[in-house]
Amino acid sequence: MARTHEVFNQPSPLADYDVAADPVLGEGLEREGGGWAAEEVGELGRLAGSARARSWGEQANTHTPVLRTHDRYGHRVDEVDFHPAWHVLMDTAVTHGLHAAPWTDGRAGAHVARAAKFFVWSQAEAGHGCPISMTYAAVPALRHSPDLAARFEPLLAARVYDFGLRPPHTKRGLLAGMSMTEKQGGSDVRANTTRAVAAPDGSYRLRGHKWFTSAPMGDVFLTLAQADEGLTCFLVPRVLEDGSRNALSIQRLKDKLGNRSNASAELEYDGAHAWLVGEPGQGVRTIIEMVNATRLDCVIGSAAGMRAALSEAVHHATERRAFGRRLVEQPLMRNVLADLALESEAATTLMLRLAGAADRAVRGDAHEAAFRRLAVPVGKFWVTKRQPAHVAEALECLGGNGYVEESGMPRLFRESPLNSVWEGSGNVAALDVLRAMRREPDSVEAFRAELALAEGADPRLDAAVKRLLAALGDPESAEYRARSVVESMALCLQASLLVRHAPTAVADAFVASRLDGGWGHVFGTLPPSVDTGAVLERHRPRR
Repeated sequence: MARTHEVFNQPSPLADYDVAADPVLGEGLEREGGGWAAEEVGELGRLAGSARARSWGEQANTHTPVLRTHDRYGHRVDEVDFHPAWHVLMDTAVTHGLHAAPWTDGRAGAHVARAAKFFVWSQAEAGHGCPISMTYAAVPALRHSPDLAARFEPLLAARVYDFGLRPPHTKRGLLAGMSMTEKQGGSDVRANTTRAVAAPDGSYRLRGHKWFTSAPMGDVFLTLAQADEGLTCFLVPRVLEDGSRNALSIQRLKDKLGNRSNASAELEYDGAHAWLVGEPGQGVRTIIEMVNATRLDCVIGSAAGMRAALSEAVHHATERRAFGRRLVEQPLMRNVLADLALESEAATTLMLRLAGAADRAVRGDAHEAAFRRLAVPVGKFWVTKRQPAHVAEALECLGGNGYVEESGMPRLFRESPLNSVWEGSGNVAALDVLRAMRREPDSVEAFRAELALAEGADPRLDAAVKRLLAALGDPESAEYRARSVVESMALCLQASLLVRHAPTAVADAFVASRLDGGWGHVFGTLPPSVDTGAVLERHRPRR
């Protein structure tokens, strides 16, 4: 009698492959000035694609953080306990400099190298990227107060993961969090009601309730509070120099849709000790430096999530058979996969261009700084919006298997909306683009100059850019049309980059589908002219 439990026609696990063996990533890393880091990116990519890294991610998301408000004797401790796998993920990220390390690295391309490493390591597990990103973003804000920067920047940039609540000066490395939003305001931070009162020693005491605090087990937080002069930025330590706990308490951890491995909390200040960052009353101007850096990480994280989902879909379709052929050989599945690959390649190419702009802006390039000011919120709006639909379609490529938790696809899907919400939802990002165009006209000129680099290469792109520029020149109902305008900006920018840097088959397919009307409303509606084989070959997972 035949056995009933013979397993066949099931793909092998996607494990022990090289996440960094991605032509789009490698080409962009070299192009944007970070090619010198290729060896370390490769090392991290091989680890990210290993079975053990996948296991770390699964464990950290299964055994989620737990808040301990008191010790056994009744003392308030406000500790968050993490699974050991979380600490392995964090230690790897810090050791490889995914946090604030680029700020103390004098090499051109340091921020590009960091973006590439963040991209590959996020594909192993996305949640722990939050405290890593917060630490990266804290440094430019802290530099508004040179004394604080001199004191904390070396520790924030140190490649040592030193977990635990102790006085900052006793630790080998620090991590930062951010505590801005309040329940009555959300993105409208000027509605914050937390109060800051000056102390005789020049510090401040804060009292208020923060609705979302990122990375509550960090060593220091950047936060906003109302001083006499208006909304002001402050640095709040978790532990004071004498070893006592600062007067802040964690009310609860958020029970979130995704991002389960990472702790997010409600935090209450009750006379918490804080130091002024920047000028009193200039809190938004100060903290925007942190916001801009974390928005770049939103683009990187979403591009990484799409690449991870695409890899799973392509791998499954390559090994699974149906109706007499491998799935990847079926014409309609090739259309879907190639469409997903185009979206992923455009997102990865854009995120590397933005990282290059950030790197050159930090080193004094005014033109790149102007371009970054507009292009980062454009990219943040579009790439993070595309991720949920992209991951959902990739999940469907696995059929029912993709809906099962063991596949890893549900975790990617739950994570997918996060970056669009984080650091300003879609409306906030789109309106920030309009604000930048009004207040900083140099950013518009820099954006136009970037698009002009591809002028004449493809008449369909030229026509799309002409339509975009006409829309930018029409102030009527600008706020109402903000999403459609920013969408057009993102697509023209991505197309410009692909026309200049991607293989002809990729660029032609992207322009034909995204700009020339040869595309439907779902993935898998590419025109017949697309060379799906050439597109897919660039996105096959490589061992």
